[in-house]
Amino acid sequence: MAGTPGTPRVLRAMNDRAALELLVAHGPLTRTRLGELTGLSKPTAAQLLTRLETAGLVRRTGSVTGRPGPSAGLYEIDPGIAHVAALSVGPEGVTALVADIAGTVAGEHRASAEQGEGAAKLVARAVDGALAAAGLGRDALHRTVIGTPGALDPRTGLLRYAPHLPDWRSPALPDELAAITGTPVVVENDVNLAAVAEQHAGAARGFANYVLLWADEGVGAAVVLGGTLLRGATGGAGEIGYMPLPGAPLARGGDDATAGPDGGGGFQMLVASPAVVALARAHGIDARTAPEALARAAAEPGAGDDVHAELGRRLALGLAAVVAVVDPELVVLSGAVCRAGGERLRAMVEAELTGLALPRPLLRLSTVEDRPVLAGALQTALAAARETVFDTA
Repeated sequence: MAGTPGTPRVLRAMNDRAALELLVAHGPLTRTRLGELTGLSKPTAAQLLTRLETAGLVRRTGSVTGRPGPSAGLYEIDPGIAHVAALSVGPEGVTALVADIAGTVAGEHRASAEQGEGAAKLVARAVDGALAAAGLGRDALHRTVIGTPGALDPRTGLLRYAPHLPDWRSPALPDELAAITGTPVVVENDVNLAAVAEQHAGAARGFANYVLLWADEGVGAAVVLGGTLLRGATGGAGEIGYMPLPGAPLARGGDDATAGPDGGGGFQMLVASPAVVALARAHGIDARTAPEALARAAAEPGAGDDVHAELGRRLALGLAAVVAVVDPELVVLSGAVCRAGGERLRAMVEAELTGLALPRPLLRLSTVEDRPVLAGALQTALAAARETVFDTA
């Protein structure tokens, strides 16, 4: 922010930013209510709103009626001042959302991967499709955040731990994506973004130290300490799918594309979706997917109980290692496996974890049910866009 701390210009900018954030959080507010929330006098609040309205950041959106005295005008963020794009990447394609600065989704598009198509072109199709659905052009975008399995190594610019996405390993890709979207682009680990969504509007609200365990087709964790995501020296913090555990073969080869697939060992071999399907079949329950396997297990006493108990034991075994090192206040269980297991699985993990780990964090199921990776990408993009759009200094 330009200016000298304590000068009228800086103080006005601070008040402007506080007011804009309140309008985002609360929706339309009257001048009086905005003054109450900010602690500003009525004349100062009126001047602030006039300044923001002149700058095109807020607009009048009606009035409050049905009470004594003259009607009070309502003000809201002008949602069209900026838009962001949030994307989620998988082996089969990319889903893109476009939202206005207030966070309202205006367009969405799913682009399936085509043979021989590079990552940049796939992203372009997804973003352009979402923009078309919103009736916007690329010039409307201010920020883009892309959630993908693996993690971008800050030293090399390469995507690590995701050999099943070979087109995303090019060092030139970040620059290509920025050129396509016309915005700064952040490529972020998908599980980290799920943790952002959980902290914004889920089970981790109010927590500064927590771990999100993601069990789905792959397995990973997001570690948040002091309110900040732990990334590690190479961006690989939380890649617990590779963690050696009793009962699982060692993962060898890592993320080196020349060393072969990375799915040959570690924690993921015990609790990822394919492992859950195999566990259910070993107990006589046939299913194609992990959610289907756990649903059938829940309806079948005996064998089904054994499936849940064994899966709970496996999850607790991996979590015990994480908890012993990180000592979080909270562990959030997320991903298709944990959501399908529900409260029954959570309780079994909690019981097992109590006997395995000395620190005993709270254990909760994710409450962000609608595409948490996209939700986290959207929140990350909005936060970055607001840093610049809401800066009136």
